[in-house]
Amino acid sequence: MSTSGPFGSTPGEPDPDDPFGGMGFLFQDLSRLFSGGGGSWDTAAQLAGSIATEGRPEVNVDPVDRLAIEQLARVAELQVQEVTGLNIDEPVRLEALNRTQWARRFLDDERPLLEELSDSIGIALQAQLGQVEDDLAEDPDALTGLAGLPGMSPEALIRQVMSMMGPMLLGMMAGSTAGHLAVRAMGHFELPLPRPEGEPLTMVLANVDSFAEEWSLPKDSIRLWVCLSDVAHAQILAIPHVRARITDLLGQYVSSFNSDPDDMERRMQELGVPDLLGEGEPDMAALQRLASDPDMLLGAMQSDQQRQVMPQLAALVAIIEGYVDHVLDTIGGRLLPDYDRVTEALRRRRVEAGPQTRFVERLFGLELSQATFDRGADFVDGVVERAGVDALASLWASLDSLPTPADLDAPGLWLARLDIESTELMLDDATFEVPDFLDLPDED
Repeated sequence: MSTSGPFGSTPGEPDPDDPFGGMGFLFQDLSRLFSGGGGSWDTAAQLAGSIATEGRPEVNVDPVDRLAIEQLARVAELQVQEVTGLNIDEPVRLEALNRTQWARRFLDDERPLLEELSDSIGIALQAQLGQVEDDLAEDPDALTGLAGLPGMSPEALIRQVMSMMGPMLLGMMAGSTAGHLAVRAMGHFELPLPRPEGEPLTMVLANVDSFAEEWSLPKDSIRLWVCLSDVAHAQILAIPHVRARITDLLGQYVSSFNSDPDDMERRMQELGVPDLLGEGEPDMAALQRLASDPDMLLGAMQSDQQRQVMPQLAALVAIIEGYVDHVLDTIGGRLLPDYDRVTEALRRRRVEAGPQTRFVERLFGLELSQATFDRGADFVDGVVERAGVDALASLWASLDSLPTPADLDAPGLWLARLDIESTELMLDDATFEVPDFLDLPDED
């Protein structure tokens, strides 16, 4: 099956012709942005479309297929609601789109969060450039390598870059994020980000059908599975306090990138990246290592506040994903005769993402790894084993009932905290045997 990424290389594997390794796509996205003529929101949409289509022509979804997806969505809604028992005010709507349409819808839906993200990273990078400008004042020869630009001194270049930072970053970050997600996305919740209330769910139909073909799976089965998954996500994220909680955590994360240049420099050195303005030639091996590993770059920009938010965000995402998997496992077998094969393929796919997708996830503080899905599934299974399936309804009863990071790894603690009767024995269900009495010597 084809696994070519948006720039010809296989996601997750380095391109031997790409000197920047796994993150070369960022530099190519930047060149696309400048070739588009600026950093406006319109340019972000153009960049997103350019990445999403991978340079190939794209057609609109056939009306017959649109209608088929709408009908599957109604089936999914009834089935999911029967399992969750949640009261849904408005009937679900699901639109089948092409990649470009999906990317632009994502931009519109997530504009506030994307603007917060670009503002935060922009402040961090402006602080770093400000430090460079201060260094130039003390040592005018520090950036002699930038001299020679026609009519522009290094100091003027830095000031111009700082003035462009906001709109440039917004265009690049937003457009690149939407475009790379559209290349891979099947349904609405490629990332578990709440979307505007009252707006329809979306599906990238070409991606769904291509996956079915590549894995030799029935097209209608894959379509229905994606509908079921997205409707289940939508029902959970429509709960007001769940929506408010994840929105708050995401907002805290994306708005809190490190803006202390000295601390960023210290972290870069801890990661093995030398001071680029120091004496001697830059360490190109260290630079390539930085460019090929998103964790190094984002780790250097990560703040203490973000590190405090991440465990809470990870716990909430794990619970949502674990519960959605439980819903699908409950109803999937009776709707899809090939459910096990379909589920195995789709659940493998979601954790086999390339560097572009992983970088986008981490921009939002998300870690959609196998460990995250396993933690959620283990928690849900643990609750059901101890207190029965009806206890799962308490997950969404109130803000206080949402499992904490500590609860996530100990379902019994969560049940006890909510005073839900459990069949679990203390001390990890240990079974005790009554010891034999010691043989005592006969008394004389």
